Amino acid sequence: MYPLQLAIAGAALVASTNAFYLPGAAPHNYQRGEKVELLVNALTPMLSGSADAKLKSLLNYDYYNPKLRFCEPEGGPKSQPGSLGSILFGDRIFNSPYEIKMLEEDGECKTLCLVDDINGEDAKFINDRIREDYALNWLIDGLPAAEMMNDTRSGEVFFDMGFNLGNNKGAFENLPALNNHYDVVLRYHRPSSDTYRVVGVLVWPYSIGGSQTAPPTCNTRNPEPLRLNEDQTQSVRYTYRIMWNESATPWATRWDNYLHIFDPRIHWFSLINSLVIVVFLCIMVSMILLRNVSRDISRYNALDAEDIQEDWGWKLISGEVFRMPKYPLALSVMVGNGAQLFAMVGVTLVFALLGFLSPSNRGSLATVMMVCWTFFGGVSGYVSSRLYATLGGTNRRKNAFLTATILPTLVFIIVFLLNFFLLVAGSSGAVPFGTMVIIVVLWFGISAPLSAIGAYYGLKHGAIRHPVRVNQIPRQIPPGPKYLRPSLAMVLGGILPFGAAFVELYFLMSSLFASRAYYAFGFLALTAGVVILTTATVTILFIYFNLCAEEYRWHWRAFLIGGGSAFWILGYGIFYWISRLSLDSLSSVALYFGYLFLIAILDFLVTGSIGFLAAYWAVRRLYSAIRID
Repeated sequence: MYPLQLAIAGAALVASTNAFYLPGAAPHNYQRGEKVELLVNALTPMLSGSADAKLKSLLNYDYYNPKLRFCEPEGGPKSQPGSLGSILFGDRIFNSPYEIKMLEEDGECKTLCLVDDINGEDAKFINDRIREDYALNWLIDGLPAAEMMNDTRSGEVFFDMGFNLGNNKGAFENLPALNNHYDVVLRYHRPSSDTYRVVGVLVWPYSIGGSQTAPPTCNTRNPEPLRLNEDQTQSVRYTYRIMWNESATPWATRWDNYLHIFDPRIHWFSLINSLVIVVFLCIMVSMILLRNVSRDISRYNALDAEDIQEDWGWKLISGEVFRMPKYPLALSVMVGNGAQLFAMVGVTLVFALLGFLSPSNRGSLATVMMVCWTFFGGVSGYVSSRLYATLGGTNRRKNAFLTATILPTLVFIIVFLLNFFLLVAGSSGAVPFGTMVIIVVLWFGISAPLSAIGAYYGLKHGAIRHPVRVNQIPRQIPPGPKYLRPSLAMVLGGILPFGAAFVELYFLMSSLFASRAYYAFGFLALTAGVVILTTATVTILFIYFNLCAEEYRWHWRAFLIGGGSAFWILGYGIFYWISRLSLDSLSSVALYFGYLFLIAILDFLVTGSIGFLAAYWAVRRLYSAIRID
């Protein structure tokens, strides 16, 4: 039980790092009467509170989209700078006309603006977005505006980021109501007598109809709702109230209210279940290797040279097992790119566990992943070139070129096609041309040269020497059992790694597609470790069975078996689409399946590389332990 207890303690330790902020990030100290800036971000679809709610769109829209008709600041909206990661994930942040001053105008009803010419086309666009459960996203002092929610399972109160554009439930299902009034509650902490810090932003949106030109009252007690008529032009008045609430929450832990885990027992159950699977697999593989393999090795080595006895089992193919596989160039390129992705994920998780990816630094996770991917180009070049030489490949320049370019080109083509759908739909999530240029420069200007340098050092170190000689004439392969066929073995081999990670996969997909924050990096890191061990042990087990069946073409089989979890990820993605999504537009469907396909490809490369390298290590150890005449 000690390893299990140690893993649980480690999960508790790393899961508690969510309050640790990026070094150098300092709180903003406000003085009474100082301006507090409210920034607006893109509108995003959200999952409503009901358990059977489905996500109805995957498109983001600019807050200042001409059809939304929100109040604009004097002089026009000004874009705020953002990181590479935040831009890639759809953040489009602008200033706003809201006037907020620290601890002033508490509870005062204020008119933001009067929009008096909303026509039927704009009204239909707004109503469609309300029906699709779109949310407004504001930022104040780096904190997202949120609605206060109650977790019905745990009873805990938390802040759900974003708030509804309007109401389309119940009586508003046919003709939704637009929220045009906002009660904004700013929670502040006072570290000293004359210093104030923002530690929470809550918004209660209301729909207030009636005359839009009369003096505002901001009466939120059973108001007449505001419905936009799609057959005529009408006016909308936007109002707001700022209320101040002193809080005992210090600035360092202000994100704790936002970063809420729904039913953490699910994470623990998944983690413990995965650990049990890994322990079971390790015991199984250990029994096979220690009992069967050790017995075979002793029996092989005990034979005298004068004994005339035919070899059997996996020793029978000792002269074939290191024969060059088909398409060694493709295999080495895929393993090299998988090693680069593995290094990127590992370093990113380390940064996340150490608290360097603060949630207040928007897009930091994606930015670190992009930077790590770029600077780990040398890893792919080194692994691919050395493996290619080991497999007997001779076209070294072609190997180095394809390793540096094939995966970035494939990813860029997929992203370009998805970007086209976003542009056609008028979504703000479309990546700007300048950002595309930066990505191309990173990949082909930095990563590719580093990959070439890695390939040079890989060739300099040369091929890995095989422990046994390869026969000149290939041996005939007898028919093997059906479950060892590559396609079936890939499906069977991917079940356990996928089973160890499918719970965290649900939360990751909800974060990616439903705009929910994910920060349980402690659970994610332990789950990743379990997946690595499971993938390696399952692949070794299947390759051992193949060798015992005198099937020496194990190279591609090891990669396919290791990457088998990608097949199950695709299947789970289809299940998630059926159960949690209700997408009507072609752009949303293309976006979802494009991202799903990209996730499956990257998973296939990473887990396939893990499986191949684990199998290669096991095969070398196996045939190094016997005496070959």
